[in-house]
Amino acid sequence: MSADASDAKRPPRRATARARARGAAAAFAGLALGCAGAVALVSCGTGGGDGGGATFTPTPTGADTVSFSGAVPSALASLGASVKESARAAASAAASSASARASAFEASVSAEVARANAAAQQELKDVAGKGNATADVSLTGKPRSETGGLLAVVVNITNSTDDAASYAVQVDFRDSDGKVVETRYVGAEDLAPGDRAHPLAISRKPPEPQLTAVVAKAQRY
Repeated sequence: MSADASDAKRPPRRATARARARGAAAAFAGLALGCAGAVALVSCGTGGGDGGGATFTPTPTGADTVSFSGAVPSALASLGASVKESARAAASAAASSASARASAFEASVSAEVARANAAAQQELKDVAGKGNATADVSLTGKPRSETGGLLAVVVNITNSTDDAASYAVQVDFRDSDGKVVETRYVGAEDLAPGDRAHPLAISRKPPEPQLTAVVAKAQRY
């Protein structure tokens, strides 16, 4: 091929220079964008280097005072003390009321029955064990509607011997743990053979907690 033909195929020198300039500009723009992205990443980072890049400092927030207050413990303590005091006052009032109702109920019982009960307590003072007459005694619950809300039991005494006899009975009122919280005494005097008596043993304790009545001693004399 001749030199003239080769020269004809080559692009003009000015066009080539312009293309090179455009390529360099594009490369520089890409480099600039890359640097900008790198700067943005550095500015959002939390690293603690010595470089001059900007760093992000979180804005401090206030303490959460909604879920806690220094005054709460003392307030709760005061409330707890108040509740305990109210409970003690209520329990004391209930006990006093129960005792007053028991006294009023027993006042309606004849003086003769009251005397027999006192004699029964005296008779049982020196009795060891459960006594000689537990087989002759049983208990029957009495409706609270008939006793002003008090716990009262009917003590059923039957003279199973062939001779006249008197009876002294101790009734214990126990809590759910079996602990004796109250003791009452009832008696029946001069029962003929086969005769029965039904004195009442009345608790002076409040309705709650519930108590259970049991025959602790029964003595025939």
